[in-house]
Amino acid sequence: MATAQAADFFADSKVDLEMRNFYMNRDFRDGSGPSKRDEWAQGFILRAQSGYTPGVVGFGLDAIAMVGLKLDSSPDRTGTGLLPVRDDGSAPGEYSKAGLTAKMRVSKTELKVGTLMPKLPTLQANFGRLLPQTFRGGMIESREWNGLELIGGHLDQVTDRDVTGARGLSINNKNRRFSGALDGGNFELAGAAYRWKHFQLTYQLGRLEDVYQQHYLGFNSTHDVGEGKFKADLRLFVSDDQGQARAGQVDNRAFSGLATYEWRGNAFSLGYQAMHGDSAFPYVDGTDPYLVNFVQVGDFAEKGERSWQVRYARDLASWGLPGMTFMTRYIKGSDAELRTTDSGRERELDVELQYRVQSGPLKALDIRLRNAVYRSDFSRNANDTRVILSYPISFL
Repeated sequence: MATAQAADFFADSKVDLEMRNFYMNRDFRDGSGPSKRDEWAQGFILRAQSGYTPGVVGFGLDAIAMVGLKLDSSPDRTGTGLLPVRDDGSAPGEYSKAGLTAKMRVSKTELKVGTLMPKLPTLQANFGRLLPQTFRGGMIESREWNGLELIGGHLDQVTDRDVTGARGLSINNKNRRFSGALDGGNFELAGAAYRWKHFQLTYQLGRLEDVYQQHYLGFNSTHDVGEGKFKADLRLFVSDDQGQARAGQVDNRAFSGLATYEWRGNAFSLGYQAMHGDSAFPYVDGTDPYLVNFVQVGDFAEKGERSWQVRYARDLASWGLPGMTFMTRYIKGSDAELRTTDSGRERELDVELQYRVQSGPLKALDIRLRNAVYRSDFSRNANDTRVILSYPISFL
């Protein structure tokens, strides 16, 4: 019996290595402080996922190990988020971190405890640099009923993308949006998603202890329209301060929506985002806010801010370039209320070219070029350029 269990445990196991080479340059066009942030680094991310032991209750174990190596940096241009920063302003030659996740499955319900990387509307782990952000805690997901997914979670520590040690959770305070200690306690979440034909309805409740509580309601749909497809993505957040209100007042209602029409390899999108209430949009520090106008540099989430997005994407396979895609988008925000102004404006233009090798010894090598031009009358103007090479190797 033990031999059969071991065989099933290993039969569904997966081990893969992602090699990730990342160059980033953020060139500030004005303001005080360093004139630029410019670094180059190499990352290795090893993931091992086991199967489950057989029986009514199955058990498994996942592991992740990460190493980041400095290729180019200096104290006058650190802070890209690719590498840690020492007290003297320099970056170390290497850094590493690892995590284990125990898991248990009963029928179509799965419990995971340990190192987690949630991708949820109320909490999205960041993987926008060399190594991913991770959390410590437990999450449970259940798909016992057709079309219905239930989720719950409790997290108490976070290890950010460019550090090795864990810390407690806190609220993001970009542009000094909030006041007070900012640090919170545990993060708890619960929610449900229901899929029916071309529609999905999602509700989640997230709570950063003694800081804020947030309700999320999302609606997605996809329909055939003529020769193409029309996609709608609507998101509503209602957030208030909670408990001791350590970050001060939180009072925000954020609506964002994106409408996309896909036709013959083209995708045309129009987005709108609006902040209502007496504060900016709250989210856990270091994470990605689940807003349609959160883009390469800006999040367009200041108090009272309204922003529009126009976006165009193209699959270039029909032009004889299989594996290559192009995307550009423009976002313009206005009426932002900050400590220094009641009518702040910002705008951003992003361009991205991505190519994935389709065959040969380098098949699946992903090359991505990203550029953003960000301008604002309340934050530093910047040109942001990133070159990312990612190559996966599967061992099992």
